[in-house]
Amino acid sequence: MSNTGATAAEGRTARMERTTSESSVLVEINLDGTGVSDISTSVPFYDHMLTALSKHSLIDMTVKATGDTHIDVHHTVEDVAITFGEVLRTALGNKAGIRRFGEATVPLDEALAQAVVDVSGRPYLVHAGEPAGQEYHLIGGHFTGSLTRHVFEAITLHAGICLHMNVTAGRDPHHIVEAQFKAFARALRAAVEPDPRVEGIPSTKGAL
Repeated sequence: MSNTGATAAEGRTARMERTTSESSVLVEINLDGTGVSDISTSVPFYDHMLTALSKHSLIDMTVKATGDTHIDVHHTVEDVAITFGEVLRTALGNKAGIRRFGEATVPLDEALAQAVVDVSGRPYLVHAGEPAGQEYHLIGGHFTGSLTRHVFEAITLHAGICLHMNVTAGRDPHHIVEAQFKAFARALRAAVEPDPRVEGIPSTKGAL
């Protein structure tokens, strides 16, 4: 595996290139952006979800990925999530001055998802509420429903955040996934936002 490691630049920006025998991934983000994105993962539905993530989190994102999608899109989807998590952690730096916690409940027609984020430094995912059989749906001809949880697992692990995701309603598989990505985006936006009333690290331990 070739891994440049995530590198920080001026402001709250970071980039990383990650290459394995299964995929090649480049991710660049700016936490203080306007939601501008340039996404191409070779998995169309995933592109749609990452574009929504960028738009509603206001994180500028460039994601370029290719991989062995002729076998399965799983490797490329996972490796993009891993890389995004690493870049997010790096862009956050020491997390001084951020709000730390964020919560959002987002509807998409009949679907409803709630996300709660803690930029805690401790990776943890609670993912619940998807209707029975959601994990087996093939969305857009490529993206299996089970990948939704897997993406959030990879992001939380590599970003060092805690995420509680709960689907409280939904029938259409596309809507169920998209509501989750948008809820995560909104919660993440709130959590990483600078809070002018916070001085230093928002933790009694003095570190996150």
